[in-house]
Amino acid sequence: MSGTSSNRRDTGGHSDPAPTSDAPAHQGPGSRSGAEGDRSTRVTVLVALAANLVIAVAKAVGGVLAGSPALLSEAAHSVADSLNEVFLLAALSRSRRPADTRHPFGYGKERFFWSLLAAVGIFVMGGCFSFFQGLEALHGGAEEEFGGYVAGLIVLGVALAAEAGSLLRALHQVRWEGGGLGGLRDPALRTVVAEDGTAVLGVTLALVGMALHMVTGQAVWEASASLAIGVLLVYVAYRLGRDARDQLIGEAADPELSGRIRALLRAQPEIDSVEALFTMKLGLDSTLVAARIDLMPGLDSERVEEVADRIKRSLARTFPDAGQIFLDVTDRAGGGAQESPAATGERGGA
Repeated sequence: MSGTSSNRRDTGGHSDPAPTSDAPAHQGPGSRSGAEGDRSTRVTVLVALAANLVIAVAKAVGGVLAGSPALLSEAAHSVADSLNEVFLLAALSRSRRPADTRHPFGYGKERFFWSLLAAVGIFVMGGCFSFFQGLEALHGGAEEEFGGYVAGLIVLGVALAAEAGSLLRALHQVRWEGGGLGGLRDPALRTVVAEDGTAVLGVTLALVGMALHMVTGQAVWEASASLAIGVLLVYVAYRLGRDARDQLIGEAADPELSGRIRALLRAQPEIDSVEALFTMKLGLDSTLVAARIDLMPGLDSERVEEVADRIKRSLARTFPDAGQIFLDVTDRAGGGAQESPAATGERGGA
């Protein structure tokens, strides 16, 4: 960039915790819709928590009375799900805290942290215990009387109805949020859907295993059901944990959003080229945007400031989730475009 301005000029946007004059343009509507979504998600989580607590007690009592490894595995699954719902409630409340001096980008990533803990809970309390019950039943066998089978099957039938009701509630919210992947962008809601869906499959496996045990007298069927439940829980825990990990370490915005941001920048008459664009998800509905741009020749320092402010306001209005916007004005001919955003003191993300 030529003119009286320096080779590099960092024009960070919304980097301070205090609100700026642009804040209402991109934070107001998004915050209101986020609050409404959180209320719906909180109701969904509470419904799942109530169902899991009742089901966990019923499964544990039935499993002990019937001596059923599959039923005890499902009881452990429900206890893990109950604890995970507590984690998710903490995520909903803590992730909406406003930015402060120590956390200038806010607390949005708390949502991903508590979702990671929920995934660990599913793996340890659900998957590992299910494997233990299945292996113990394979080595030691399991003797049940007819009354035990009946009690176990009744408990599982009630549990299936309750889990299905909770799953329907979660899927209803997914449709309300937009359906498909868009409706599952909230890690708390995604975790509830995964838990309830896994619970329905797990109860079905336990029912089949117990029924085959009752018909054939072979404990291997119920032990196999318990092992299958363990495999299912470990797989779900891995998928949820992988998603949370990606978001915690700094996941970029989706390519479609990044492409739209780049197109808007290129459409500005004062921008000669967009040298680099970096984005990072800061939370459920907050994204950091850092762009390195080369302006047209002939702009003085005052004009550069005016252009940068106007571009940031345009980005904020067009993309409400862009909670933090940084523009790095650089001289391509001077070689500045080869440097990392971190070299300027503004982190662009991954």
